[in-house]
Amino acid sequence: MTTTHPTRSNTRKLVRFVGHYLEMVVAMIVGMVALAPLWPAEWVARPDVHVMTMAIDMTIAMALWMRIRRHSWPATAEMSATMFLPFVVLLVPYWVGVISAMTVMIAGHVIMFPLMLAVMVWRRAD
Repeated sequence: MTTTHPTRSNTRKLVRFVGHYLEMVVAMIVGMVALAPLWPAEWVARPDVHVMTMAIDMTIAMALWMRIRRHSWPATAEMSATMFLPFVVLLVPYWVGVISAMTVMIAGHVIMFPLMLAVMVWRRAD
């Protein structure tokens, strides 16, 4: 009878989890790079539209990767929402002139990563 060392098992789970997180980030970057040229220049000239098109690009690639990895539709929808939520929240203060377009861009991306992590921890059984 063989026994599995609990530390080794936990380490493997953590490495797999981190690897999956990094796969999601890579998919998002690929989506931004591959799909950005499809948007009309006059649309992305507006900062508010630009951040939303970036969220769309990231979401398409990330959702496609999640479906390839056989994640459920609810899990895919939850993760997709994390691509949009920071920007939707930050656009309101941008539109009223409280924060700059650069703040929306940077803060939206920075907030997105811990939100993704939270969804992954919540759905770690997937």
